[in-house]
Amino acid sequence: MEIAKLGEFGLIDRLTKDIEIKNASTVKGIGDDCAVLSYPDKQVLVTTDMLMEGVHFDLTYIDLKHLGYKSAMVNISDIFAMNGTPRQLTVSLAISKRFSVEDIEEFYSGLRLACEKWNVDVVGGDTTSSYTGMAISITCIGEAAKEDIVYRNGAKDTDLVCVSGDLGAAYMGLQLLEREKSVYYQQVEEARKKNDKRALEELSHFQPDFSGKEYLLQRQLQTEARGDIIQKLREAGIRPTAMMDISDGLSSELMHICKQSGVGCRIYEKNIPIDYQTAVMAEEMNMNVTTCAMNGGEDYELLFTVPIGDHEKIQQIDGIKLIGHITDAKFGQILVTRDNQEFALKAQGWNPLS
Repeated sequence: MEIAKLGEFGLIDRLTKDIEIKNASTVKGIGDDCAVLSYPDKQVLVTTDMLMEGVHFDLTYIDLKHLGYKSAMVNISDIFAMNGTPRQLTVSLAISKRFSVEDIEEFYSGLRLACEKWNVDVVGGDTTSSYTGMAISITCIGEAAKEDIVYRNGAKDTDLVCVSGDLGAAYMGLQLLEREKSVYYQQVEEARKKNDKRALEELSHFQPDFSGKEYLLQRQLQTEARGDIIQKLREAGIRPTAMMDISDGLSSELMHICKQSGVGCRIYEKNIPIDYQTAVMAEEMNMNVTTCAMNGGEDYELLFTVPIGDHEKIQQIDGIKLIGHITDAKFGQILVTRDNQEFALKAQGWNPLS
């Protein structure tokens, strides 16, 4: 169905007609000029992300359901990175005529799946037309007690540096997808030059063989916000001193925390958590796996610091790895390699404006 047949309000009604409010802080959701929220005893956390087709996502290899899921999760992740609880979300879309009503329903199905996982209410947004591809703008709103909020500027000398999960897999998943996309277009171009209609027909059903690399694809296409880690920290009675999620790469995020906290750090290469599939893929593509883990981005794991007194507690939590410690600023931001060489950290991760 063409979106123009429904119109903006018809489309919104169709996408949101059965949304149920889950949070007491949502006084009024979709259906008025504004959503109405109430946070009488909490601080309000607000984060916004914009995703542009051709810059942040490629519809050649991500379907709209996964895109909707990822779009919501990267915003929800920001709320968790402040030690908050996500509550509401707004979504605005700019779409061209190549998208049908069913396409946008597919996007919303993924977005709502992510929201349902963390009990987040979709409370509003906007839709408009686009001449240059799809654009997605999402705002997530959360809450936290004033004393619970964790900023990037609280790291102190001797604090321990920790990460959740493993690193570099999302980046290697992207490299894998980009490689297969390149192979596909090369084959199409060769078939067109030869006017080989049979080959073109076969290529229309092209499916790369990703066996043995499923985890890498999952990490790139099905982003997960680490609210489970936040819950484990709360249960263990641990309040991080500084925290952020790893969207642009571990090295970049470490440098953000160090700069804002006025400290240095020592990170040990041997302690950086890397999945087996990530290591295998890096070797296959002749890439340094540590460089991929330090600078890849899109892992959306949590990077945080804790007081040295929490050492035993941290070691008892599954899914968290101690990778180094905070130092005085004069010692710089250092990566210690497996053979004990020292290198200054460099921000080589994702730069959306480059």
